[in-house]
Amino acid sequence: MTTIWSGLSSGAVYALVALGYNICFIGSGTFNFAQASLTMLGVFLAYWGLSQLGWAALAVIVVALVIVALSGVTEERVAIRPVRQLQGLLVTTVGAATLITGVIEVIWGQQALEVPSFFTNNPLTVLGGRVLPDDLVLIGLALVFTAAFAAFSRFTMTGLAALAAAEDREPALLRGVNARRFQIGAFAIAGALAGLLGPFIGPKTFASFGLAQSLAIIAFVALAIGGFGSLAGATFGAFVIGLVQAYTDRYIGGNYENLMVFAILLVVLLILPTGLFGRRGERVV
Repeated sequence: MTTIWSGLSSGAVYALVALGYNICFIGSGTFNFAQASLTMLGVFLAYWGLSQLGWAALAVIVVALVIVALSGVTEERVAIRPVRQLQGLLVTTVGAATLITGVIEVIWGQQALEVPSFFTNNPLTVLGGRVLPDDLVLIGLALVFTAAFAAFSRFTMTGLAALAAAEDREPALLRGVNARRFQIGAFAIAGALAGLLGPFIGPKTFASFGLAQSLAIIAFVALAIGGFGSLAGATFGAFVIGLVQAYTDRYIGGNYENLMVFAILLVVLLILPTGLFGRRGERVV
């Protein structure tokens, strides 16, 4: 059970990053490669506020949320809105990720920095397994935010309008949907989520210069397994990846974690190219 808790907590981190990817994808039809870098920025801001400035937890969360949300809005205005072609968006979002990573390197360097936890470091015994309070909180946050955003996108007029704009922009515009507002709103919400979660993710991952790259790759795999645009699917895929990594590390060795993850990805995509929860779409060409 301890291995299961370890895998679920790692999967929760991937799920929360994948959730940001999906918010941008659903709200704007754009895959934002800079989401992992925004999450890393939130983690470093948590280190800055908690360790260097000694701020209270609530102040750190609010400041990180605002700064990263503004960074997401800035990315949308500079790297997304002026670009018309999908290929160009892929390049500009990667460029935004590189820029954010470079700024972090200049300010904090490349050394891994420990982020203080809001909770005690004493492990708890839950269902027969040992788990840290931070891990339980991460698992809970992943489930709660996934359920909340899934319900919002399916059962509110605003969420349905965002889905319509992402699915087919032109008809949505003809029906009066303000697609541009949803696009900037998606980047603001995804940025705010990354900033909010930074202080909770940081104690597990540390404020590391290579954090964005590792999170981006695994969260992308979680999306591919679960299905792009499916919030529940991405979270399920992330938890599967976390469990695979935990059991691989225990029984085979940590060097084979990513090998097993990508092996499962290949099997899933060979059987279900749209992912476990993805939907096939028909389009006239």
